[in-house]
Amino acid sequence: MEFIIRRCKLCDAFALHILNKNEMGYDYPLEKTENNLKAALEKDHEAIFVAESEGRIVGYIHASVYELLFTEKGVNILGIAVSSEHIRKGIGRALVGAVEEWTIDCGGTYIRLVSGESRKNAHSFYEKCGFTSNKMQKNFKKRI
Repeated sequence: MEFIIRRCKLCDAFALHILNKNEMGYDYPLEKTENNLKAALEKDHEAIFVAESEGRIVGYIHASVYELLFTEKGVNILGIAVSSEHIRKGIGRALVGAVEEWTIDCGGTYIRLVSGESRKNAHSFYEKCGFTSNKMQKNFKKRI
């Protein structure tokens, strides 16, 4: 299967909405997805890459520069999804590779991500891409 990795465009919003819903279980409204995508595309410190095959978006990755007072500059992967009918075809690895290149271009020295405890297949994929897990964390959220 052939595919290309390219920068995301606003017209990709529907495809990302479907990937989020079907592959990650986030049934977020399309209109809000479009608004969030538009805002993200306007930020220099964020990048979204898509995998396209035969004119169809089959995966994406969203990353943001990660700067803290106590560590070197890095990049945080905020989301990655590949269509279940296209997994194990090198798409996820190519998307991570695009973020690796972008990290270097941004002057970052590492990439990090957070993955749900139950997502064992995703954890295996991340390890195959060279990521290591260094701690267990709880994710706290407060609705305002």
